[in-house]
Amino acid sequence: MCLGIPGQIVEITDESRLMAMADVSGVRREVSVACIADGPLSDLVGAWALIHVGFAMSRIDEDEAAATLEALHALGEVQEELEAMAAGQEAMKEGAEA
Repeated sequence: MCLGIPGQIVEITDESRLMAMADVSGVRREVSVACIADGPLSDLVGAWALIHVGFAMSRIDEDEAAATLEALHALGEVQEELEAMAAGQEAMKEGAEA
């Protein structure tokens, strides 16, 4: 099942590549914001978006993000997605250190 989960854009990491850091329930991951960039990228900091496989797919408001996270936590599905994201981040760190 493909799942987009809410994440908050916390910083722009590479403006030329349209990349930003998103916080998804405490897990930070670099994502492409190409799909949601419709003005200065700095305007995205603090914005909520649905994140799927490294892409911010669409903007959502904070209330929708909270409701979606609550529903996903209730279903237990978000935990699996967060663990996969954390494992991917750890693998990237290990690859960079090698």
